[in-house]
Amino acid sequence: MKDEQIQKLIEQEIKCQQNGLSLIPSENYASKETLLAMGTPLSNKYSEGYPGKRYYGGNEFIDKIEKLAIERAEQLFSAEHANVQPHSGSQANAAAYLALLKPGDKVLGFDLKAGGHLTHGSPVNFSGLTYNFSYYGVDAKTERIDMAEVEKIALEVKPKLIIASTTSYSRQLDFEGFSKIAKKVGAYLMADIAHIAGLVIAGEHPHPFPWCDVVTTTTHKTLRGPRGGLILCKKELAEIVDKAVFPGTQGGPLDNIIAAKAICFLEAQQPAFKDYQHQIALNARAMAEEFLRQGFRLISGGTDNHLMVLDLSDYDTKLIQDKLDEAGIYTNRNAIPNDAKPPFNPSGLRLGSPAITTRGLREAEATLVASLVSEVIKKTEDPEISKKVKEQIKALAEKYPIYEDLN
Repeated sequence: MKDEQIQKLIEQEIKCQQNGLSLIPSENYASKETLLAMGTPLSNKYSEGYPGKRYYGGNEFIDKIEKLAIERAEQLFSAEHANVQPHSGSQANAAAYLALLKPGDKVLGFDLKAGGHLTHGSPVNFSGLTYNFSYYGVDAKTERIDMAEVEKIALEVKPKLIIASTTSYSRQLDFEGFSKIAKKVGAYLMADIAHIAGLVIAGEHPHPFPWCDVVTTTTHKTLRGPRGGLILCKKELAEIVDKAVFPGTQGGPLDNIIAAKAICFLEAQQPAFKDYQHQIALNARAMAEEFLRQGFRLISGGTDNHLMVLDLSDYDTKLIQDKLDEAGIYTNRNAIPNDAKPPFNPSGLRLGSPAITTRGLREAEATLVASLVSEVIKKTEDPEISKKVKEQIKALAEKYPIYEDLN
């Protein structure tokens, strides 16, 4: 690159990813083919509209790329309709709401502290500012979603839309149970599977179809593709969903990203992808078991998916995250149910297995990583702890490398 400052920073970030281990559940390593697609001249195109119905000329091949991405998405998720244009998961959710709701309509979402996302009705987010949200949480003792309580709230609120979702909930979602409640109160049912999409298509988590009317997801977490969003829905909602994306919430789509999504969908159709998702679940359980052995409390007592949340109420989670950063272990602090601490320094630490599983780590290595995280947490007062652990993390990273031919 002629821009030496950016070139140097990119090189430093690549080395950071190569030499450290990401335990952030929403992060993963896209394939080289996916990265290549994102860096093509497809980025130069404007293609507002949809295949065959563009507002700009010169989109013959862009149309074919988007059609291929749509076909692959529909096949992968057993969906009647797919829209591959959303730039992110948040924009996919915004479009889904616009398609199904009017400002001020009642929505029942998953409480942020219990495991929901900002776009599931947080009062500081567009969702909570635009629509009238009520929330369901988790049982105080089990820290799991109580479907009887969800039904009770739904009957009281009578929402137009119910959202089944997760961003830090470590248990499976009962889409069939949510569907029964939605039908009882005459509501649409939407699933946000941004975190669990890969697990869903591999059979490691219950499938949202045919129970849900609309399903949104990202393409870069367990799905291991480019950063982007995706909306899936029943055929009768296709027209209003498409209009909600364009012109409702977006202008021109990112054609280079859509091409990368198509590659991601093809990769996810391969037999090896199913094995990968199974290993994600095995590694997450191995990590959870080690944290329990180390004496830590996990929210809900464990995990059924790719992530877990440690209850570190007695610790400074910001300090711990910083110490882990220094050791080359990347995590994120997270709220826990009924958290008394502020969002910037909450009581929980969220960890997951997708990225380390992409590198090739299995249960034994996942257990070792969890033990090293535990060591840093317990010895934050030791000024040398991060340095000691970093050597072991770097050795693991070198044993299970990524992007070896990427400079």
